[in-house]
Amino acid sequence: MKERLIEIFEKANNNFIQSDLELLNSKVSERTLCGALMIHLYGVVKISEFSEYKVDVEYNRNKNGKVKTHVKTINGPDDIIVKINCDLIVHSRGNIIDQDNLIALEMKKSNRKKQEKDDDRSRLVALTKDSYDDIWSFDGKTLPEHVCRYGLGVYYEVNYPKRVILIEYYKTGYKFKEYEIKF
Repeated sequence: MKERLIEIFEKANNNFIQSDLELLNSKVSERTLCGALMIHLYGVVKISEFSEYKVDVEYNRNKNGKVKTHVKTINGPDDIIVKINCDLIVHSRGNIIDQDNLIALEMKKSNRKKQEKDDDRSRLVALTKDSYDDIWSFDGKTLPEHVCRYGLGVYYEVNYPKRVILIEYYKTGYKFKEYEIKF
């Protein structure tokens, strides 16, 4: 499934770059870029075997309107629960319990603080793990308490001065590939 999700993402990203180059040339906000990429990703997903899945920007709900949560450890004596909403996700909105989450994408401009970029990367590591707390009580009926099991994580960094996009792929809690695309 990982290779198929990469294929879908890369087709959508190529369509985005070709169709919306003027947005990249205009140096618009991350939110605008995510919205445009969402349209292209939706178009590719809809004609794939994942046609029942949705593409959302900054989505933060689970089935029945419950806020999605995810545990993130913070250096200190206690772990705290942090609400997660990725820049762009492909998911079933809780309707396909077997594999609710397909793609999680975090987007940054290259001039953002290193800590912000590292936080996004850490989020993708956590979201692509099979379970956040290494406990997975999959019964085919219940979504996990914390968001996890994304089939693919994508870190997307736009470098306007160099006119390149850095893409990193994550799966099962690890980065496994990175490359740059010129625009």
